[in-house]
Amino acid sequence: MGDQNTGSDEELGQRRQFAKHPHQQKPPAFHSWFQGLLMLCLLVFVVFLAFSDSTLSWSETLSIQKQYQHFFNKSKQVHAPAYLIHPKHRAFLNKMKENTLQTPEGLQYNTEPHTTQQQRLQYHEAYPHNYRFVLENAEVCKVNSPFLVLMVPVAPSNVAARDAIRATWGKDRVVQGKKLLTLFVLGLDKTHDVEKLQQENQQHNDLIQSNFLDTYLNLTIKTMVIMDWLATRCPAAAYAMKVDSDMFLNIDNLVIMLKKPGIPQKNYLTGMLMWNRPVVRSKNSKWYVPEEMYPEPQYPTYTLGMGYVFSNDLPAKLVDVSKSIKPFNIEDAYIGMCIKKLGLSPTSPPDPSQFKAYNSKYDRCDFSKVITYIIGSSENLKNFWADYKKPGPHC
Repeated sequence: MGDQNTGSDEELGQRRQFAKHPHQQKPPAFHSWFQGLLMLCLLVFVVFLAFSDSTLSWSETLSIQKQYQHFFNKSKQVHAPAYLIHPKHRAFLNKMKENTLQTPEGLQYNTEPHTTQQQRLQYHEAYPHNYRFVLENAEVCKVNSPFLVLMVPVAPSNVAARDAIRATWGKDRVVQGKKLLTLFVLGLDKTHDVEKLQQENQQHNDLIQSNFLDTYLNLTIKTMVIMDWLATRCPAAAYAMKVDSDMFLNIDNLVIMLKKPGIPQKNYLTGMLMWNRPVVRSKNSKWYVPEEMYPEPQYPTYTLGMGYVFSNDLPAKLVDVSKSIKPFNIEDAYIGMCIKKLGLSPTSPPDPSQFKAYNSKYDRCDFSKVITYIIGSSENLKNFWADYKKPGPHC
């Protein structure tokens, strides 16, 4: 609409200029010549309009409008540091921009932030307000008033992981007398059936989906979208946890930890702490970060992304401070950067041994003492959980 209005103003200005000419004093011969030229121009203009109306199809007209819209947007573009995407994902992203996904209700799944169609990026590509929620389940926090919200980033196609969590540590709504809520956070994936995803959400009411491209390199976007949802849709919760989908989570031990006297209710971030971690510069590594994205040789202290817990006042602060922090593709280290920028630092948990990474074998006694373990598969999670929940002592 802005483009059309601009065009109308220009035409109006031209008409005003034309309206001034008959009132100006001109030599008689020139006056006759000018009137003839004006009539000829008007005749050509009318013929052009008649021809355009009869020959231009709606699709052609729309195409022209889109080209003009693109030109107009480019002239208004705000230059900001962009979130770099690997070339192989960039090609996929460009392809998805050409082929948007359609929901049964007719909603378009765009891979671009919704504001960028007219304004381009507000800050940078990982800034969550540049995106919109396609599925948001905004009412679940109002209905449940949870003490703890578990936010699980997962690929749209990974139904097995979601079902395994729903059957195990994400199953209970009350643990140790506290209300819990488990939600799954997704981006866009062209290969997954949109209708099935909506049916899954209608059954479980636990999916949050935003319109960014769901890839490993975009985990920082995904994490900031998690923070945005918590800040805007669930501000009353006391605590939240970002926890990966391949985790064994001892939910009882987690709630017991959060109920301990002295656990901060504000500015609190804890998990497995990473100190003095060097930035990986090897291009063959999964965790490679080029110097132009992050120039420092090591990261600030951060909590390992497998599962970190935080007081729910932090998400809004993290979103706000991220405006001024250029993103890179190591999401947990990026959160560490944001925490540092806020003048804060992660806190070691009361018992650091409870936050463990990889586990090579299942041990009933050991699993009863931890909070996190990376176990790698949905089948392992279901099998370990079934044995862990059997009656009798764990050790």
